[in-house]
Amino acid sequence: MNTSIYIAKRYLVSGKKMHAVNIISGISMLGILIGTAALIILLSVFNGLEKIIFALNSNFSPELRIEAKLGKTFDPGTAYFKILHKDTRLLSYTEVLQDNVVIEYGGKPVIGNIRGVSDEFLKNPRLDSTILDGSFTLRTNDSPMAVIGVIIQNNLSVNVNNTTTPMQIYAPRRRSVVSMNPSDEFISRSIYPSGVFSIQQDDDDTIIVPLDFARDLLDLPVTVSSIDLNFKKGNDIAALQEEIQNKLGEQFTVKTRQQQNTSLYKTLNTEKWSVFMILAFVIVIAAFNIVGSLTMLVIDKRKDIAILSSLGANSRLIQGIFFFEGLMISLIGCIIGLVLGFVFCILQQRYGLIQVGGKISTPNNAYPIQLKADNFVLVFLTVAVISIIASGISARLSIKGLDDIKQDL
Repeated sequence: MNTSIYIAKRYLVSGKKMHAVNIISGISMLGILIGTAALIILLSVFNGLEKIIFALNSNFSPELRIEAKLGKTFDPGTAYFKILHKDTRLLSYTEVLQDNVVIEYGGKPVIGNIRGVSDEFLKNPRLDSTILDGSFTLRTNDSPMAVIGVIIQNNLSVNVNNTTTPMQIYAPRRRSVVSMNPSDEFISRSIYPSGVFSIQQDDDDTIIVPLDFARDLLDLPVTVSSIDLNFKKGNDIAALQEEIQNKLGEQFTVKTRQQQNTSLYKTLNTEKWSVFMILAFVIVIAAFNIVGSLTMLVIDKRKDIAILSSLGANSRLIQGIFFFEGLMISLIGCIIGLVLGFVFCILQQRYGLIQVGGKISTPNNAYPIQLKADNFVLVFLTVAVISIIASGISARLSIKGLDDIKQDL
């Protein structure tokens, strides 16, 4: 065994009395332990929340979305779109037409977003999981029905069980009309609500209706805002995106789910890594307490240092003793913290120790946890780098005044 490691190990575990240096070392180890465990737990919680939020978001966000690069709408009747619609790899091909409208119910108006969808939209098997009240029904007895976001429902106090009061939807006329009555500037259509859904704030002010109803209201009988594509399992979405983009050319953009929801992904990543940096800073503070404890250890072991030096130990060996001492304190705290964080995450997954509030639905109504091996590697490497720096500083301090120590002896 390396001489420096052996002596450092003896200093760490063979103390017969509890000195101040032992207490400070223990506090440093405890700080690193708590910081490490907290990092693992919070990163795992963020992983779980991301998984649930993205799963909810995928209920409405297709795997690929085709939009016009210029303008709000485009004609989906071209030859390539007809060929694409017949592609055997597709699970669903949904034409979408959307715009801002005024929605009125019970005499109260609110501005929202209307999204008209073609029939293949209902092939999504996860739509029912988004429903808070009623059902995801877009047509009853050949009459169009609307599924509304929870924000619309809350603002207008919509009762989906009331079959006598329809919602009135207003959209600006695209053709100019000369009239003294301001209401003539709008196209108005009525529709009954069938259900209330909730996904995320960006979608919850939306009303979902059949495509033909939206086309009639918006006076756009041919064009669409986008074409949403979902594919059968086993297809490479990145390769499909590149293939479709190449065939469509520069007039269109083909977006993946992440590109459709860049703000959501950026927000989650920013929050996750902000918390990581804050807790890493806590570990830095705990690790640099080691500098203080090792400085006191140097003072306590002045005679030992002088004797080792007289026996031929060079400054590198003496530095190594205190370097490995600091590294042991840090890594022991880190490893115990990783184990405790892992155990807590397993218990949270199994028993739901901490419950989650709000509208997010999770198993056992508990905070979701998703363990990832790369999180453990990242946390270990972070603590290791911080520990090496702190231990290196301590080691350099250990040989300062070495000549004075020899003279004192």
